[in-house]
Amino acid sequence: MLLAQASLAVTSPVVSYTIPGTASIAEAIKPLGGFISYSIEFSSFPDFAGNASSPNEFSNNLLDNLGSLAGIKPYIRVGGNTQDYAIYNPALSIAINGTYNDSRSPDYPTTIEIGPAYFESYSTWPDVKFSHGFNLGGNHDDRQWETLLETAALACKAIGKDKLYMWEYGNEPDLFATSSQGPVRPSDYNESDYVAEWLNGTRAIKSVLEENCPDLLSDDLYGYLAPSFGGTGNHLKAPRTWADGIDEDGDIKLFSSHNYISGAETPGVTLQGTLMNHTRTAQSVDAHVAENASVVPGVPYVLGETNSLYNQGRPGLSDAFGAALWGVDFAAYCAAAGVARVHFHMGTNYRYASWQPVATDKAPLAVKPPYYGNVAAAAFLGSDGASVAALELETVDDDSADPETDVAYAAYAGAALRRVLVLNLRAYNYTSGDGGARPTRTYRFAGLANSTAATVRRLYANGSDAVTGVSWDGWSFDHALDEGRPVRLPNVTVGEVVPVVDGAVQVEVPDSQAVVLDFAAGVEGPAAGEQVWRR
Repeated sequence: MLLAQASLAVTSPVVSYTIPGTASIAEAIKPLGGFISYSIEFSSFPDFAGNASSPNEFSNNLLDNLGSLAGIKPYIRVGGNTQDYAIYNPALSIAINGTYNDSRSPDYPTTIEIGPAYFESYSTWPDVKFSHGFNLGGNHDDRQWETLLETAALACKAIGKDKLYMWEYGNEPDLFATSSQGPVRPSDYNESDYVAEWLNGTRAIKSVLEENCPDLLSDDLYGYLAPSFGGTGNHLKAPRTWADGIDEDGDIKLFSSHNYISGAETPGVTLQGTLMNHTRTAQSVDAHVAENASVVPGVPYVLGETNSLYNQGRPGLSDAFGAALWGVDFAAYCAAAGVARVHFHMGTNYRYASWQPVATDKAPLAVKPPYYGNVAAAAFLGSDGASVAALELETVDDDSADPETDVAYAAYAGAALRRVLVLNLRAYNYTSGDGGARPTRTYRFAGLANSTAATVRRLYANGSDAVTGVSWDGWSFDHALDEGRPVRLPNVTVGEVVPVVDGAVQVEVPDSQAVVLDFAAGVEGPAAGEQVWRR
């Protein structure tokens, strides 16, 4: 049962921040709309979206929820490792036929054929824009080039101009020569080799579009996510790739890279030390910021695929509430650091997925804790085009404040403060059975001379190790309640308002919780009202 935080908490010292004034927010960077978006594993896309005769309404409801908060539904990248395994078979009567090889991966098929029915999945979600991932890797199948030409025609017709986000050619080509699942390029494969392949393939795609979908070739529609490298330190390097001319044709619209904080099987990975650790998160994102600064491509930098622990996550970590808190911190830090959009990666049965789209013999149909983190992050970013700034930890009345676990951000619309996000990332494991009261910290934010009050919205669960019983501002999105639509829980305290006194506001935040302070009219008005959800 969910309980109001006040009944659990033991108060401890005050952690202080000062909200920057309007003269200090010039460095705050405005992210792109639909900042919280998704990447869906190519082989799992029919599960997530359904098809023309049986659309996945559960998934669409969850996307609608985020659209209510952001003003636009998430952008969907269809791709991942399996896009480079997918071979087109025009005679296949089903959407996808995949064969698993557990020595390569137990989580997705590594020999794949797709048929014409695969492309029906692009028709099922209203008001969603998609990128389609084409096969560059080849998987040692000599049908790869024919597949590219045939699927380019099918994808462009299925998506059309109203649903097109971007195109993508190849997933993580920086790992083609070194992949643990089996290299698909020689060991001396280099950036210039890749660039030559990429230009040849994207020019072929454009030729197919000229014949089949010429209305998709206008400057505002035609473009690519690229180079979609797996990270900043792999076999191929982005700066060299750009120097070797990957954007010679000027059609890369988003500089895309991938990020994972660590690996599911990496020794020593824990919730507290790896995910609920702001220093680790900042270091990981900062490597991408540095990469972008070294290239200066003149297009926005996005994380086209990201999540907690690569290899689909670890049970008890990637699917726990601590991972939801990590997702909020990660998204807010990315927004503050200049990353323009993040696509959280998902697949059927993946431990780190925000939801399980269909019931399988491995996992039930379910909304998982990371989704609630996505919702909280989207609520903080809002629909008002806010810029985000990280807040600097100031003084405390003892030495227990810690920048690894005490984290805060501010969101501004123009010159007005709209919202403050605060995270207490100290792990609280409610299943440990120690019976101890849940510690709480008081966070104080000064510099609010023109504000009067804020509404408190909490991202809550019984502890960082919880895998169920999560809520956002008292809302549940549990499939069993209303198929992912928001349902207000009767046993969670909501409607909390904290006053601004002498230009400062204080809020108590238990360990393993995140809070958004909502100032409806920036620094000039009362706190925000009720959230209105799409239906």
